[in-house]
Amino acid sequence: MILDIIGWSSLPDGLLPKWLWFIGLVSVLNNVQAFSSLSDVRRLYSNKPHEVTPLSQRTFALWTFLSSVVRFYGAYHIHVGPIYLIVLWSFVIAWIHFVSEILIFKASRFEGPIIAPCIITTATVAWMIVQSENYIKYAN
Repeated sequence: MILDIIGWSSLPDGLLPKWLWFIGLVSVLNNVQAFSSLSDVRRLYSNKPHEVTPLSQRTFALWTFLSSVVRFYGAYHIHVGPIYLIVLWSFVIAWIHFVSEILIFKASRFEGPIIAPCIITTATVAWMIVQSENYIKYAN
């Protein structure tokens, strides 16, 4: 019953749409956390927490919300090629952001709260690349 209310039962077949939906939900929860707690966002950038300002906090929260919208939409429309690619790119961009904050800008360390987004983005990008031909339906 609750799964019908939240739209789970109308997702396309396969695990990837369900994963994208779940990650969309996680992103919404992260969005609420990012909007409500400057200290939680600063934990992501643990090497340079002083660089996280209220403005960057709100920007990060809105970026996270946009990501959740893209992922929810992609979960329901996974067979549409351009939407699939937009969802894939949303994960690539997130991966670039987190990895660059660790390796280039040195604002983060690969520990604590940054581990999960690094693993999730890496795994999802790989999964989406490998499975693209199974989900994208091209018009004839």
